[in-house]
Amino acid sequence: MAAIEASELVDRGVLRFLTAGSVDDGKSTLIGRLLYDTKAILADQLAAIERTSQRRGQTLDLSLLTDGLVAEREQGITIDVAYRYFATAVRKFIIADAPGHTQYTRNMVTAASTAQLAILLVDARHGVVTQTRRHAVLAHLVGIPHLVVAVNKMDLVDYRPDAFASIVDEFLDFAARSGISDVRFVPISALEGDMVVERGGNLPWYEGPTLLQILETADVSNALVDAPFRFPVQYVARPNGINRRGYMGRIESGSIAVGDEVCLLPTGLCTRVSAIRTFHGDHASAGLHSAITLELGDEIDVSRGDMLVSAAKPPAISRMLEASLCWLDAAPLDTNRKYVLRHTTREVRARVDRIDHLWNVASQQCEPAPPTLRMNDIGRVALSLAQPVFADRYADNQVTGSFIVIDEVTNNTVAAGLIE
Repeated sequence: MAAIEASELVDRGVLRFLTAGSVDDGKSTLIGRLLYDTKAILADQLAAIERTSQRRGQTLDLSLLTDGLVAEREQGITIDVAYRYFATAVRKFIIADAPGHTQYTRNMVTAASTAQLAILLVDARHGVVTQTRRHAVLAHLVGIPHLVVAVNKMDLVDYRPDAFASIVDEFLDFAARSGISDVRFVPISALEGDMVVERGGNLPWYEGPTLLQILETADVSNALVDAPFRFPVQYVARPNGINRRGYMGRIESGSIAVGDEVCLLPTGLCTRVSAIRTFHGDHASAGLHSAITLELGDEIDVSRGDMLVSAAKPPAISRMLEASLCWLDAAPLDTNRKYVLRHTTREVRARVDRIDHLWNVASQQCEPAPPTLRMNDIGRVALSLAQPVFADRYADNQVTGSFIVIDEVTNNTVAAGLIE
């Protein structure tokens, strides 16, 4: 297996990455190749896909490792997001294999919301197509910091460098128009294994790193560690009849220590942290993503949906939001009715007051506002809320800067929003 130098063998933690692209670009095969060449497949899994491949008269079909639904195996497509896990000497990986069909774009948005890097596959024969652009824009929109364009199926264009170069030029032109900056390119053959884990012998003209080397060395430093403290309250606990109440939740940004001053939103009352409790006992401090129970120095009324925040740097409190909205439902947006907006642990009724413009993924241009948004449309909207939420810009905090919209009749999630 291709590996980075021994001097670089340090634990780089966990990388969550997404594979996306158009239909039949080879996303599932690529993930299968990563798992197969890093020896992350169990013997019984390998035997099962060998039997299935032989029954179909095929060579080893690595896409079967991720296409788990019956409909996926029958049609040879990905419908739902498939998650897989593997590790190398320096890093652990969580892979989300997103579907390529347009009607399943909302599944891709779900996977992208937690990814730190996106691998965008492009078929070397077809170049950059509309769905490629759509997935790239969505990855950029939800704030994925790193984008890797893997030009796949190089074996079907005789591994020609000019085929790779033309796709690089085409994508860079599109990226410049879309405001996408951090992009890396790698030519691969997921079927044959060239430049995925091993370098192979068919791409001697490419001198850059393999795809795995890019994944192993990607910088995933978390800006939220140093961001202002945000603690959405999930549950109010009063254990064993103790008079002191505890407020349970997860730290979504920043850190907290006993004695720190915090403010409660929406009331604006300020107090100090008197204790930090976890399953393993009391602590003097807690960091990002810690699941904790906070006790406060003063008796104040705290409920689920409230938020404890840094007294020095609180978020904005607003009943009006401007956001980029990705519509996910088959039924179009109805601007004459109200929906439920869920922001962290808080739910409020909301209405879309206006649509400012529509983002055309194909042309990378803003278009005049349509009367409504339909499935997979991305628009800039203004919303009014029945009660305030406590929001940061999505660019500053992906948790407190995002929300989902729910149809209160069907309970379906109909849209995802990013606060501008």
